[in-house]
Amino acid sequence: MSGVQHREVTADEDGMRLDRWFARHFPQVGFGRLQKLIRNGEVRVDKAKVETSTRLAAGQAIRIPPVDDPGTVRPVKVNQEDVRFLKDIILYEDDDLYVFNKPHGLAVQGGSGTVRHLDGLLKSLPNKLGEAPRLVHRLDRDTSGCLVVAKTAAAATHFGKVFMSRSARKIYWALVAGNPTPRQGEISCFLAKRATEDGEQMVVVKNGAPGAVHSSSYYSTTDTASRRFAWVTLKPVTGRTHQLRVHMAQLGTPIIGDPRYFNIENWMPAPGLGEGLHLHARRIALPLRNGKRLDISAPLPPHMRESWDALGFDAERFDVQDTDPEDNA
Repeated sequence: MSGVQHREVTADEDGMRLDRWFARHFPQVGFGRLQKLIRNGEVRVDKAKVETSTRLAAGQAIRIPPVDDPGTVRPVKVNQEDVRFLKDIILYEDDDLYVFNKPHGLAVQGGSGTVRHLDGLLKSLPNKLGEAPRLVHRLDRDTSGCLVVAKTAAAATHFGKVFMSRSARKIYWALVAGNPTPRQGEISCFLAKRATEDGEQMVVVKNGAPGAVHSSSYYSTTDTASRRFAWVTLKPVTGRTHQLRVHMAQLGTPIIGDPRYFNIENWMPAPGLGEGLHLHARRIALPLRNGKRLDISAPLPPHMRESWDALGFDAERFDVQDTDPEDNA
């Protein structure tokens, strides 16, 4: 870029540290250089001075000085094993983006004790300028399915705005304990992060409580196995941390295999079920930069396919495009 630009913080980046935001969008800017830019007042958030540790909020505007000097881009070390792994999970690719079928158990970003994560693996797929692809939204470590990654800064800006404006249509499949009542509807409540014995997690709170944010999801029951299990199709309207997991627990039908929010005491699992969180980002539809609309689906991961087979659910019988919970709610 030849001049100053301003980027808007997306909903998926809410709460992210400024230095991590720069590492995502401008990996060629080292930490020391970023500190110097901040000290000089060249990087600002909503026109205010900041620090590297400043936490960002969705909707804030970040001022970025000219930083893309081709001579300063550090060569990316390519790991061919990582390249093969990533290519095997590509669902769709064009000049602007990848859509990956993220496996269950793979973290999207690094954190305490997390060495292997998608954001790190992406460094092995640099674009023509030597830049690593950029995450534009996230999935939980144990949630599988469709994940969009931008190949360039311009594409990241476009898709960041798409997710911020809720123009992306996201459909999830889940296996839950019990049958939702009613069979379809909307879940709307306020959520906040709270410290627990198991670390931070989201809890339902009253409007106005410290840290409270509104959350909304549509759900629809696709099939049931007696009264013990239900295959549920979910559409998040907002994009809060752990939103679908908390919403289904709030409804009284927690997601099978959820280590944080499964809240049924003395639960007896059925034989033949797969192990792990049964939440899958089945489908995503979003506008591309060329004006066309992408609509892509991801097959069930092995552990959920195992459970579908055990319970007699036919994943091929129901076209996800015909079971959008918002249309039926």
